This record gives sequence, C-alpha cells and structure tokens, in this order.
Amino acid sequence: MKRIRSWAAGAAVLLLLGGAAQSQAPAGPGPGHGQGPGQPAAKAQKGPRKPAGAFEMTMQPQAVELLKATSAKLAAAKTMAFVATVGIEAPSRLGPPIVYSSRYEVTFARPDRLRVIRTGDGPASEFYDDGKVMMAYAPAEDLVAVTDAPPTVDAALKKAFDTAAIYFPFTDLLVSDPAKVLVDSGKMAFVIGPSTVVGGVPTDMVAWADDDVFLQIWIGRDDKLPRRIRAVYRQDPNQLRNDMELGNWVLDGALPADTFTSAKAKAGKPIAFGNPALTAAPPPAKGKGAPKSPSKPQ
Repeated sequence: MKRIRSWAAGAAVLLLLGGAAQSQAPAGPGPGHGQGPGQPAAKAQKGPRKPAGAFEMTMQPQAVELLKATSAKLAAAKTMAFVATVGIEAPSRLGPPIVYSSRYEVTFARPDRLRVIRTGDGPASEFYDDGKVMMAYAPAEDLVAVTDAPPTVDAALKKAFDTAAIYFPFTDLLVSDPAKVLVDSGKMAFVIGPSTVVGGVPTDMVAWADDDVFLQIWIGRDDKLPRRIRAVYRQDPNQLRNDMELGNWVLDGALPADTFTSAKAKAGKPIAFGNPALTAAPPPAKGKGAPKSPSKPQ
C-alpha cells in the first residue's frame, strides 16, 4: 500500500501505518495453524525447523476475496462521504510512544472532485478540488494555495503530494482502482477472524503485508466497507503503530453544487502551492552569526 504507507509524508496532513508483525501471523496461509487455548500441542515436524517467527508469505484466498469485495464497493461508488479518525504514534522521551490525533471529514465525487476538512492535534487545514482548481487552505492563518486541478482525483492526489507534500492517509480508498493496492501489490494476507467492536457493526479482520508494511484491516461483513486500518512499518526501529477508524459512511448520496469549493478559502491570502519544508531559511544577518539552536524542551 504505497499511499497508505506514506502517511507520515504529508506536510499539510498526517499519515498512517505499516510493519512486520510476525508474531501475529499464522505459520501457514490460513487460520488454524497456531495453537490456541484448548487445542492439542502440534506434532513435532520432521526435518529442519523454521526460524522462530518465520511465516510463509502467501495470499490466502479467503482474505483476497474480502479485499476484492471492499475494493469493488469503493470503486463502484460515484460519490462518497465518510469521517476518518487517525491516531499516529511518535516517540517520547520516556520511551513509550505518544499519540497525535486528527479528524478528517471527507467528501468525494468521481472522477474529479474532493473536499477534506481536517481538525485535531496541530493546525487545522482544508482541501478543495472542484475539478478545475485545487485549493489548500490554512484557516487559522487565512492562507490559501491555489493551482490547476488535473482531470481525475487520482492525478490530483499525486500532484498535491509531488508539488506540496499534501498527503491523506485514506488516499488508497479514493483511487479509481483500490484493488491494485489492496490485492495486486500484497505479498501476504490472511483472515484473522470476526469482530463486533469496531464501528458498531460486525466485521472481518484481515492481515495484509508486503515487503515494507504490515496492516490489519477491519472490513464490514455486510456492507464490505473498511472500518479500521492499523499498521506498523517493517523498517521502523520503534515499531510505532498508527490507526485509522472510518465511519459515517454515505455512498452515492446527493451532494450540493458548492460542496467542493469555499468562498472563505478563495478570499484568503495567496501563497505558492508548494512544499513549505523546502522553503529556504533566510541567511543570518551580517555580524549576527548563525542562529542559536532552540533550547531543549523541559
């Protein structure tokens, strides 16, 4: 999941999950390979033993069918609205991670319109794409960056990331063919089992991994909509966990004509549509020397 793997890459928005969770994976391609409570001990295997924690990277058919079903449901929707609540872990000085949370209100219409309103920890932001122009708006500062919009949301999301480092953790759910990410690029997937906790609906839990990231995905049993995605990056030395809950789903609902624009954003103070992290800092004033390093937080 290349886009979901990039959660942390967003400058104006936050990211998501990934990693290896071998201790959670069954030894074989399906459930029933582990030893649960009340099960007899597994018979000793002949021949060389696999290293502890090793597992076979296969795509279990039952898991693939669930991933195909949710991909098809998303791809078929002409319009979508949902709320994504994202929690991203970051290292703390004490060792255990702390969590930063964001809430995204998402409205989407194929092929070329998108609105994302972000609130939560950190600065709020708004993103609009009406099929003609894209606007990234910072309401607290009343700053707006405007650029031409490509003809599809797929291309608009790529342009926003490549040009301005704007990234949304649910990007893979909006593309025209989610199966390319959820199914075709996977190296391992298996069904974990049922759950009745997430989103207040029955779900099926699926584990998914490739060479870079491990995901746990909760898929609605009846509606096949993704309800939660949790991930850890394989190369992350801290094995930080990131979590996204998805709710308030409305598919193929009617949307007002002005959904994907904002008069307030249009009237904001214009800035370049670019990556703020790449803006060069001004050189120090003559005779002042290099700026002092910021003091260490208490």
